[in-house]
This record gives sequence, C-alpha cells and structure tokens, in this order.
Amino acid sequence: KGVTWINIDGLHDENSIEEICTYLGIHKLSMEDILSVGQRPKLEEYQDYVQAVLKILSLDSTEETIEYEQLSFILKDKILVTFQESTGDVFDSVRNRIREAKGNVRKKGADYLLYALLDSVVDQYFTVLDSFSEKLEDLETDLLNNPDKTTLNKLHRLRRETLLLRRTINPLREMIGRFEKLEEPLISNSIKVFIRDLYDHTIKVIETIEVLRDMTSGLLDLYMNSTSNKMNETIKVLTILSTIFIPLTFIAGVYGMNFKNM
Repeated sequence: KGVTWINIDGLHDENSIEEICTYLGIHKLSMEDILSVGQRPKLEEYQDYVQAVLKILSLDSTEETIEYEQLSFILKDKILVTFQESTGDVFDSVRNRIREAKGNVRKKGADYLLYALLDSVVDQYFTVLDSFSEKLEDLETDLLNNPDKTTLNKLHRLRRETLLLRRTINPLREMIGRFEKLEEPLISNSIKVFIRDLYDHTIKVIETIEVLRDMTSGLLDLYMNSTSNKMNETIKVLTILSTIFIPLTFIAGVYGMNFKNM
C-alpha cells in the first residue's frame, strides 16, 4: 500500500541488476542505460514506467577535483528504484525526512520522492559550484600577485573542469522540462508545481556555470596582461640602464681613439 524505495549501490553485479529489472518488467534498453555509466542526462518514457539518468557531483578528499557519478531512476507505480555507481550519496536529508515523517515525503507518492531526490542532487550542484567559485577567486589573487606557469596550469585545469561541467549539466534542463510534461498516472498534477521549481533551480545552476566559464576566460586574459606588464617593467629597467650608459659609452669611444692629438 505504501511507497517502496529500492536503492542499489554499485553496478558491478550485472546479474542481480538484470534479475531486479526483469522482475519489475524493465526493458533491456533501460538496463543498458543503467549499466553504461557514460550516459548524458536524459528522461525516457515507457509504457508503464519512466527512467531518468543524471550525474551526481562531489569533490574528492583534497577538494581539488570534481568527481562524477551516474545515477539512474526507475519510477513504476509506487516503486522507485535508484542505481548508483558506488556507496555514498546526497540523499541523507531525504532519508531523515522519511524517518522523522517531516514534510510531504510520507504523504505523497513515489513521484514526489523522485522529485525530492532530484532536488537533493541539484542542491549538491550549488555546493560544488560554490567551492569552484572560491578556487577561481583565489586563483585571481595569485594571478595579480605572482603570475607563473604553475598558476597557468591551475587555470587551464579549472577551465577544462568548467567545460566538462557545462557538457554534463546542460542536458539536465531538457530532462527536467520533459519530466514536467509527463502525464498521469506516472506523474500526478499536484507534483508539477514542485517540478517547475526544480526547473528554475536547474536554470540557475546552468547560469552559474556560464558565469564561471566567463570568469576562467577573463582570468586567462588577466594572466596574459599580467605577464605583459611584468615584461614591460623588466624592459623599463633595462631601458633606464641603457640610457645611463649610452653617454658614457660614447665618451669612452671617442676618447679611446688613437689620434695624434688625443
């Protein structure tokens, strides 16, 4: 009678995943999408269930590199199945709300649970992007004080991360948009207002990524300008030294000539 949430950590046991999917009547194409971790965010609608695929973002132990983990959802009637690459996720807040019976998660169906989990993933995006933005601000300070090749390498690495973030998250807007257009009984109309709010959050994430991409391009220009200014200062010192020694060189050259009356 209630909602069942099945969470599966790890995709190495293909036989068990295939057994679960067969029991639930999941199409083979869906199983392939679950086991293939290189999928872009997308939403697939089948006759009696819906499948969603997206990425979870997290920072590694050093908080220097962004890690990507594929997350797949299968929503069928009152059953929600989630497939993760490894243990550990961003759903602790949802689990606490379920245990403590807070909010709407115990009052509504599996479609609301799917929304709540998607919302937790998008909120994690903001956390990762905030950390990414702080790294860019620190890098800007380094570029102003001491632009060197180490700083340039960090800048190129952050720029690659920004481009990867853009490719990973941009399709999420289309996926959430399709999620809102699903009809009953897969998605109830009362849930669509929450999905529209999730869509707005997704747009904010994409806009933040675009701002970060512009910042990395601006920092690259700043590095080039800082390097040019540093070179100009060096040339200025050399020019002053040359100006001082040119008259002395002229005098030494003239009076060093071996003429009869000199």
